[in-house]
Amino acid sequence: MRAFRRSIDVTPGLGRSFVAMGDGLTAAISISRAAVGPPSFFRQVGAILWKDLAVELRTKDILSSMLVFGLIVLVIFNFAFELRGENLILVAPGVLWVAFVFAGILGLGRSMAQEKERSSMEGLLLCPVDRGAIFVAKMLGNLIFIVILEAITLPIFAAFFNLPVLTPGVGLIVVLGTLGFASVGTLFAAIAINTRAREVMLPILLFPIIVPVIIASVKATAFVLDGKPWAEIWPWVNLLIAFDVIFLAVCFVTFEYVIGE
Repeated sequence: MRAFRRSIDVTPGLGRSFVAMGDGLTAAISISRAAVGPPSFFRQVGAILWKDLAVELRTKDILSSMLVFGLIVLVIFNFAFELRGENLILVAPGVLWVAFVFAGILGLGRSMAQEKERSSMEGLLLCPVDRGAIFVAKMLGNLIFIVILEAITLPIFAAFFNLPVLTPGVGLIVVLGTLGFASVGTLFAAIAINTRAREVMLPILLFPIIVPVIIASVKATAFVLDGKPWAEIWPWVNLLIAFDVIFLAVCFVTFEYVIGE
């Protein structure tokens, strides 16, 4: 073992390669220690997800940028418009989801950029890990980060706009909209990371696909805040559920071919 370490020290290029792939190899070691023989799908997901959460807990790179961006959007819209009465109900849901979507895109881009910069994804791909497990772990990590952003942003939004957004109805819509956004966003972030202008390509690829999620989320949120009966809200909620189920399955199946390119 000492001789192996000395060989890495003597060969700078080899040493940098092992350091760069450290996160991916750490996840691989965790997977191999999880069970004797081939690890189960859920153990693979848990190991990769734990690696992502541990890295974010140490660096705080993704959450800090998302929170700052989301708060800036709310502050700008709060002082840019004089919203009262009916105009407030019409515009405020759009403001809320603009903050969620743009801050979420920033987080999606950073999550995959970290994998590219550290070569962690190469380490994962060298391991006997199900590609679907990589997608589920990445999607769950992005979902957790965006939900944390929303949990902090919603009370601030309620204070700025004086609207009752801290209700179970709004919470259900936020969770359903975020699930569809995170699943599709994870797939397209993996596609965009291999392009030169990945910061520009991710929104260009993502926005046309998530238009139904944004429209349904904004409409359903506006109806809940306006006190509409659930008979009028359920069609939009059903659209969110259908989008989540369909695109979660499609992204799960296609991620293997995207990540292999």
